[in-house]
Amino acid sequence: MPKGLDSADRKLLIGAGVLLVVMLIASALISPPKTAGGSAFPSSYSAAWDGAKAAFLVLQDSGYKVERWENAPAEIPGDHSHEVLILAEPLIGFSTDDRAAIREFLRDGGRILATGSSAARLLPDAESFTEGEEFEEQKTFTPQVPSHLAIDAPEIKMISPDNWHPNLPTHLVIYGSKETAAVVNYQSGRGQVIWWGSNTPLTNGGIRDASNLTLFLNSIGPANGMRVLWDEYFHGVHGSLWAYIRQTPLPWGMVQLGLVFIAIVATFSRRHGPTRMPAKVSRLSPLEFVDTLGDLYAARKAGTAAVHIAYQRLRFLLTRQLGLAPDVPAPALAHSAWEALGWKEQPFRGTLERAERAVRMTELKDDESLSLVQEIFDYTARLDVRRAQPIERQTG
Repeated sequence: MPKGLDSADRKLLIGAGVLLVVMLIASALISPPKTAGGSAFPSSYSAAWDGAKAAFLVLQDSGYKVERWENAPAEIPGDHSHEVLILAEPLIGFSTDDRAAIREFLRDGGRILATGSSAARLLPDAESFTEGEEFEEQKTFTPQVPSHLAIDAPEIKMISPDNWHPNLPTHLVIYGSKETAAVVNYQSGRGQVIWWGSNTPLTNGGIRDASNLTLFLNSIGPANGMRVLWDEYFHGVHGSLWAYIRQTPLPWGMVQLGLVFIAIVATFSRRHGPTRMPAKVSRLSPLEFVDTLGDLYAARKAGTAAVHIAYQRLRFLLTRQLGLAPDVPAPALAHSAWEALGWKEQPFRGTLERAERAVRMTELKDDESLSLVQEIFDYTARLDVRRAQPIERQTG
């Protein structure tokens, strides 16, 4: 029977437990705000349909120096001529100091990408308009004048503003229609304002439509030397206590205390835990099964069966993804994969046709079947990453 705890062990465990409780309470109090759920505004924290986390991650992955800005505009440091401030439907604040800071940011050469009608309360020389309702159907807008914002973006889709007709001659309508403007561009001081009538092109649900992503990147400008600030201050997310504490040695001290606690628990459990026999490791390895199955295929010269299994799985996954009939011909399947997934049509079509010929053969050389199965497997693996970026690879 294990002996009871002596006074030294009891004091040690009580102290470690108290320390753990204090750390948990502190982390709960100083943790930064999270808005990953539905937000009803394009927050860079939100992964909801109307959030904008995808656009923020696109900037990070594209090499932009982008960060969330949770302080007042007056606290933006640095050379504004190399900074872009994203005001994605600002909701609260709008003090006189905030408007003055925005005006100074533009006067010093900064660029602002603003969305929604609420931005009129912050932007200088801004004219109010009525924003479209969220449940309205998106409309397609085309460029009205030549502009760098419209490069490689022949059309965009967004919820249409309601009769937005800028009256100032400096306000240039880049995208729009006869009924309303959609994207307006104008100079303010040495800076530039790019104003969208709706948030749609940078939301998680709208950034994939038409040329919305291209418009977004054109509005931000080149990544080289630019600092992008995604405003969350006007969404109510202000700098937290953790933002200050993480600049001090306290986080490392908390980590060290955590390691000490883990060491205490581990030491105690090894001295007072029950004794058990070590588990026996199975002599069988998953690779043995693979080798055995490969030997069976080789012994029976069943290369055509291996090709048939891999080919049928690829067709099943691909036709289901593309919404095609299971018996769609190989040329049509290759063309659809090129249109939807960006796969090179001719190499993929060649792989499909060689697989169909191999399936009808009674015997196939091992090296040919191995090469063909590898090609098919490569295409099958690409389906898992199709939303990130199509992989270009020469096959066949």
